[in-house]
Amino acid sequence: MSRAALLVLADGRFPAGGHAHSGGAEAAVKAGRITGGASLEDFCRGRLHTAGLVSASLAAAAVLGLDVRELDAAADARTPSPALRAAARKLGRQLLRAARATWPGDELDAVAREFPKGAHQPVVLGLAARAAGLEAVDAAYCAAYESVSGPASATVRLLSLDPFDATGALARLAPELDRVVDRAVEAARRAVDDGVDALPAASGPLLEIGAEAHAAWAVRLFAS
Repeated sequence: MSRAALLVLADGRFPAGGHAHSGGAEAAVKAGRITGGASLEDFCRGRLHTAGLVSASLAAAAVLGLDVRELDAAADARTPSPALRAAARKLGRQLLRAARATWPGDELDAVAREFPKGAHQPVVLGLAARAAGLEAVDAAYCAAYESVSGPASATVRLLSLDPFDATGALARLAPELDRVVDRAVEAARRAVDDGVDALPAASGPLLEIGAEAHAAWAVRLFAS
């Protein structure tokens, strides 16, 4: 295993399409819930412990070899918003395309055939990590970090926020990110024996509501 593969997978320049999505930050900015560095940190904290935890557990479970169809159905059940489900599948399709070019293999090819419209992004992330020879904890860290780094990067563009403020918010969340990853991996290991119902189903209702409103906007900077 090369741990450096994690740097490739988690790099914001990896061509997986995440730069076009704000993780709900654009809707939160318009609603006045993100106005600066402090409120961005609060938003990211909430997202980390809900969507981030769920994504991290799904990614870890995929590395551990749980059935991809069951994981994808579990991701669907944990994503009430049709707009977010569509975004997750679009991101999954783009990530799978990049992963197959980077770490080619039969497993990723089979997923591409089975999910022509894309599997959920966290599930594909776990499969990409597995193809790269990484462990469940690596995939969980990648998913959890993406859940907060995406909104932070988007807010810099949306509010012309000082990048140092955004990066500082991410750094202060690091201990909580560690704890979320520990919970996600523990849940994924339970799911190996108990099935996907053992995975977290943490809810972020404002993220879901905001995503539906955002999808109806005539003009927006980000796809979600």
